[in-house]
Parts: sequence; C-alpha cells; structure tokens
Amino acid sequence: MKNADKHQFVILVNDKDEEVGTMEKLKAHRQGKLHRAFSIFLFDSEGRMLLQQRATDKYHSPRLWTNACCSHPVPGEAISDAAKRRVMQELGISPELDPQFKFTYRAELENDLVEHEIDHVFFGKWDGKVHPNPREVMDTRWLSIAELDAEIATASEKFTAWLLICWPQVRKRWAGTLPV
Repeated sequence: MKNADKHQFVILVNDKDEEVGTMEKLKAHRQGKLHRAFSIFLFDSEGRMLLQQRATDKYHSPRLWTNACCSHPVPGEAISDAAKRRVMQELGISPELDPQFKFTYRAELENDLVEHEIDHVFFGKWDGKVHPNPREVMDTRWLSIAELDAEIATASEKFTAWLLICWPQVRKRWAGTLPV
C-alpha cells in the first residue's frame, strides 16, 4: 500500500483495542465499524484550552468546534506518532503530548455517518502561536473551563459529538492540573 493510500484507511479494532483489520475511512464511518482514533487537548499557561473549528469541506462535522486536533492513525503507525503527525499537519506545531486515557463511543452524525471509535486522548501544553491548515481548520480560540462549560450548556450543537462525550473526563483531569 502506498503511503498516500494509507491515509485513506483506518485501523479496525475489537472492544479491547486489538487490531482486527483495516478499512477505507469513509466506508468505516458509513458502516459504523469500531476503529482507532485519537484526540489532542492543548492547554496554555493561563489554564485555557485550544479549540479548533473544523473546516467547511470536512466530510463530517464541518464548522463545528472541537478539541485542538483529532484524527486516526494509519495502518502500521503508532498512535503517539500519528498524534504528533496530525497536530503538525492541522496546527503547524510540535507540542509534547502525554497520553491520558481512552474511551469508546458511538455517535450518529449527519449524512448517515457513524463515529464508532476507541479514542486515545492526549494532553499537551502550548503557549506559542498556532498556524492552522485552512484545509483542516476554519478558526481557533482559547477558552477557560468556565467559558467552555457555559457554551456547552447553552449551545451544545456548536460542538462535535466526541468533544461533548469526553468533556467530563477531560474537564476533571484538566481542572486537576490548574494551579490553585
């Protein structure tokens, strides 16, 4: 499989996150097949979290706000390597990333697509500028816990399904890292 072709495939897994095969990415989302993914949450020294607004031409969840970066490892790629690769591709930065937890979720999306993923969550710190790739990211912004809580409470439809599902776990761990 050529390198460019690999980026069109996801790693199918069982409920124990063991590889069971590969599938073309869009087909996996149409069939709701369980596959491996990752989400990166970046925080600055003021305790704010970076959000990105997904680009208009994304095949699902366009224009929705989500965590700093999220994607899938390609066949044969370690999840930590995939996370580093994608944060550079989407935001043009190379933060240190620390694995935090993983969770499984299933969400029905627009266009008859289904996200069914074991999502590996990474945290990182970043105080510099970001350089969003316009093919991936429409906009970025930094929010405090209180600001994000308020927006989720009043306008949850502006956020991706996976952000809403994992937010309680992220919030708990994030709040525990803030200076008192």
